[in-house]
Amino acid sequence: MRNVLTFIMAGGKGERLFPLTKDRAKPAVPFGGIYRIIDFTLSNCINSGIRKIHVLIQYKSFSLQRHLLMGWNIFDSELGEYIDVIPAQQRVDAHWYLGTADAVYQNIYSIEQERPEYVLVLAGDHVYKMNYAQMLAFHQQSGADATVSVIEFEQERAMGFGIVEVDERQRIIGFEEKPRTPKTIPGDPRRCDVSMGIYLFTRAALEEALTADAKRTDSTHDFGRDVIPWMFTRFKVMAYNFSAIPASPSLFPSRRGGGSLPATSLAGQAGAAGEQDEQRRASAYWRDIGTLDAYYEANMDLMQVSPQFNLYDRAWPIRTYHEQWPPVKTVFADDATGRVGMVLDSLVANGCVISGGRLLRCVLSPDVRINSFAEVTDAILMEHVEVGRYAKIRRAIIDKDVVIPRYAEVGYNLEEDRRRFHITEGEVVVVGKGTVIEEPRPAVSLVGT
Repeated sequence: MRNVLTFIMAGGKGERLFPLTKDRAKPAVPFGGIYRIIDFTLSNCINSGIRKIHVLIQYKSFSLQRHLLMGWNIFDSELGEYIDVIPAQQRVDAHWYLGTADAVYQNIYSIEQERPEYVLVLAGDHVYKMNYAQMLAFHQQSGADATVSVIEFEQERAMGFGIVEVDERQRIIGFEEKPRTPKTIPGDPRRCDVSMGIYLFTRAALEEALTADAKRTDSTHDFGRDVIPWMFTRFKVMAYNFSAIPASPSLFPSRRGGGSLPATSLAGQAGAAGEQDEQRRASAYWRDIGTLDAYYEANMDLMQVSPQFNLYDRAWPIRTYHEQWPPVKTVFADDATGRVGMVLDSLVANGCVISGGRLLRCVLSPDVRINSFAEVTDAILMEHVEVGRYAKIRRAIIDKDVVIPRYAEVGYNLEEDRRRFHITEGEVVVVGKGTVIEEPRPAVSLVGT
C-alpha cells in the first residue's frame, strides 16, 4: 500500500448533528465513549497498511487538530510515513474548500509531488471496518480508472444516499445523488447499491477529472454529485461491493501470527471461524452518522451482547488518544436504602465514578460522575458530566461540561425538555455542551441528602 496516497475529508460542518457540532467538526464528535468518529477511518488505514495520509480540515477544527496531534502522531517521517493535517490554504484560488473534489484539487500539488500510483479518498465521519488493500486488489484486477465502494441497503433506507447503478460486470453505468425512488439492483427489486463515499483512483485519471471539474461553472465540486457522474461516461469506473466480500479470514489478518489463522487444529479452526463470523458482521456494517438519531442508535448498538460493530475485535484494533485517567470506580452497596452503585449493559470509560447511582444501557466518556440515587437509562454522557443526587435521565445525549442538578429530570417530560433542549425526531433529548440547568424545587424533604 506504499504506492497509495490517501486523503481523508474531515472539514464537514455536520449541521444535522447540531448541537454536538456547535464547537467541533463532525469527525471530532465523540463516539463509543473514548473515540472520535475520525478514529475509525484512520484505524482502517493503519490496519490496511496505509502510511501516507492527508487529513483535510476546515470547519471548527481546533479539537480535531488537537486530537490528531496527541493521538495520531505515530509515524516515522524518515521512512516516508506521515499523517499530515492540511487546512484550506487558498493555494489554487481565493476561496476555501467548496466541496470534497475541490478540497483534493486545492491540494493537487501534493499528488504531483508524491506521484503515487493510486489516490484513495475517504470520509472522516463514517463508522465501519474495511481493509482498503482488498479494494485496491479489486481495482487493479478489474483494470479500473476509478472504483467506488458500495454497500447494499434496503430501498426505503437508501433514499438519503448516492445510488450506484451497475452492469453485470460491476461497471458503473449510472450514479444519482439522494433520489426519491432509488434504482434497485438488477434481479433484486428490494435492494440498492449505495455509495459509501470511498473512492479509489489511478493518479492520471483523477488529475484529469479534477482539472475538468474545476473549470465547470455548473459543478458543486463534489465527488458524488459531479466527478463520478462525469467520469463513468469517459473512464472505466467500477463498483466494489463491500457487502459481497468473500468470507475469508484474510480480510482481517491475524495480529497473532502475521497472517490468517492456521486451521490445522480444532482451536485454529474455531479461531478462523470466529474471524469469518466477525468479517460477515463487519461487511454488513457501515454508518454515515448523519443525524442525531443515527448517532444515538449507533452508540446504543455497541452495548449489544453480539453487536454488529465490535469494538473488541483484536484482529482489527481501533486506535485513539487516551488521557491519563484512573480506573472506573463504583461505590456503595446499601440495599436497605437503595444507595447502590450499579452499572448494567453499559460502556464506561476510565475516570468515571458511579457513586451510589444506577446506569442501564449507557455510554459514558471519561470523567463522568453519577451521584447517589441518580438513575440514568439509555443515555450517552460525554466528558466531565456530573449527575446530581436523585436526578433521572433517559433517552438522552448529554454533551461535555454539563451538570445535571439534583432532582432534575431529563427525558421524562418532552414538552418541558423542548423548551430547554433539543429534541430529535426519534424523541431523544440532546443537551448541548456547557448548558446550565437550574436545580428544581424538590418534591421531597432534603433532610439527609
